[in-house]
Amino acid sequence: MNDRGWEEEDARPYFFLSYAHTPKAGARGAGDPNHWVRQLYRDLCEAVLQLTTAPSGVPVGFMDESMHQGELWAERLSEELAICKVFVPLYSPRYFNSVPCGQEWHAFTRRPVYPSTMDVERTSGIVPVLWAPMSRYRLPKVASELQFNHASFGQDYATEGLYALMKLSYFRSAYELAVHRLARRIVQVAEETVIPVGRRLDFNALPSAFNVSAPTKQLRISVLSYHQGEVPPDRNPDFYGARRTDWHPYRPSGSPIAQHAVRLARQLGFQPTVHEFDDEVESIIDGNAEAPGLLLLDRWALRDPRRCELVRRFDRSDATWVGVLEPWNADDPECAERGGELGELSDQALRITRRASRPSFLGATGPGGPAGSAGLNSLDDFDDALPRAAMKAKYAFEVRARAEPEEPPPTRRPDLRGAFRPPEGDPFGPQPGNDDDPYRDDGDDPHDGTAPLGGRGPR
Repeated sequence: MNDRGWEEEDARPYFFLSYAHTPKAGARGAGDPNHWVRQLYRDLCEAVLQLTTAPSGVPVGFMDESMHQGELWAERLSEELAICKVFVPLYSPRYFNSVPCGQEWHAFTRRPVYPSTMDVERTSGIVPVLWAPMSRYRLPKVASELQFNHASFGQDYATEGLYALMKLSYFRSAYELAVHRLARRIVQVAEETVIPVGRRLDFNALPSAFNVSAPTKQLRISVLSYHQGEVPPDRNPDFYGARRTDWHPYRPSGSPIAQHAVRLARQLGFQPTVHEFDDEVESIIDGNAEAPGLLLLDRWALRDPRRCELVRRFDRSDATWVGVLEPWNADDPECAERGGELGELSDQALRITRRASRPSFLGATGPGGPAGSAGLNSLDDFDDALPRAAMKAKYAFEVRARAEPEEPPPTRRPDLRGAFRPPEGDPFGPQPGNDDDPYRDDGDDPHDGTAPLGGRGPR
């Protein structure tokens, strides 16, 4: 038995079906959106079984049907990805936007691939499937590099994708043909490759094989607040949790504000992550931004001199790609009582932010609060403000990215040939407009950064 608990003589599953879980529609009584993937999996298992000598009772394939997060879920995925013979990804727009799918791809491709004989040239154990047409979408590099002829599964399949062939009775025969040929391809790849059993990896720590999101699709949500162990004596600890990111200013409405912000950001197409501002602030101040961001600021935390100074430094850095939101619960008696004091602290810490045209929507402090503040006195106010702040932060990040200077060209050796070049006008000298190195962009090419013969220019 090896370190994964798998006996070497055990039959290994032929394929791992990798797909993006589709969430249920909001309508009551909506069916299971992953029903058709399960049906494809069953049909594939039956077809592969018919084409092989796999013994009865041995799993022919694997499909994750649990959708459960946690250690046991991750361990099972890692186990199956370490022993399966073929990886079968279901291509769809949702698939290449899924971090777990990218992690599955990465885990499988960590295993080496060898041709089974000298006469076989196959070097990949991946058999991609068009679940939905992908002609309008740009594939990630790892997928675009695969040489695969989808038309060999049938023209209707190549045009419509398997999902349409399953759903529409008109395509029933085309679906059966595609499944048969797909099963045959899985068996063929399994027989023409040797992919040794791999190690069981820490699935949750794996990177995605896809560049899942461009920086402006990401959104880093930072929270400046207390955890319950830091709450001052005159502040109700019920608005806080074990972590600073558990701050719940509108309690009992909604959920902790960071969780609520994540849901709103996902509706805008972002892929948000949540962080403590204390951990993020230095990289923001230094200008090492990975993505646009939002700061959810608890004014009560400004009573802490250290954190107040962090906010002042952030303000002076003029990080326009980070929007500031200050949730303020008008129904909280303690906020009403301390409104003037905390509003003044906020004004002093965020002077530049208040003056500049920033993606910033600052909560009102009630009577005596800063004049003209937008007012995030309720969860509804917060819901209205976050989309504007997030999109303005995104636009500011894009402007900043375009304004960044390009990397300087690589240092070249001194060119001593110039001393021996023919004088200008010599018919045997270099001609105007010709590149001295046609396979490399030296910065003097008339091709906008691309060498004439296909060399790679600066990026």
